[in-house]
Amino acid sequence: MNSYRIILADDHSLFRIGLKRILSESSGLDVVGEAGDGLELINLLKTVTPDMVIVDISMPNLRGIEAIHDIRITNPELKILVLTMHKDKEYLQKATIVGANGYLLKEDADKELFTAIEKIRQGKFYISPRLIEDLTHDWVSIHRGDYKPSIENERLSNREKEVLKLIAEGKSNKEISRLLFISIRTVERHRANIMAKLNVKKTADLVKYAVQKGYV
Repeated sequence: MNSYRIILADDHSLFRIGLKRILSESSGLDVVGEAGDGLELINLLKTVTPDMVIVDISMPNLRGIEAIHDIRITNPELKILVLTMHKDKEYLQKATIVGANGYLLKEDADKELFTAIEKIRQGKFYISPRLIEDLTHDWVSIHRGDYKPSIENERLSNREKEVLKLIAEGKSNKEISRLLFISIRTVERHRANIMAKLNVKKTADLVKYAVQKGYV
């Protein structure tokens, strides 16, 4: 049986060493390459053909999210597992949008790494257990109607709706600025106006509202 080929991408070499040691416990997994940043990962994939890439989000030169986006253009079938310390659901959302197959928190890696790899190999999407409870709560809140922005102030302009849609899709202020041909300061002003009109203070609440209204 052929081994499952994996590339590790993380800017902390000691973490890669530890991760490689964990993966070596399975005879069916083979680490065939390592990268310390996003650009190094992209270049490595030009010469090495793995079955999976395990990548961190916070890397220099080219961040993990951008790297995943670029990888998906040339390697649509490659399995990608995000392994990160970021618990913020916005990172999970962004990783999912650009094409990651799973999202595992580093603090769960010792217990969940092999489970995550196996589920992704089977074609399933994997999410770290610590995040599932929060996501379930959000889903229930949305569908029960617990989330109620200020009705009297929720009238958004067409431009604000465009900005809200892009925010809900996980786009950064810089990306929204480029897509709508407006300045970053204008994007920030639109974001602030939207939050004021909807009487919310978190980006997560903007996403919930966008889902309720069918913007995404």
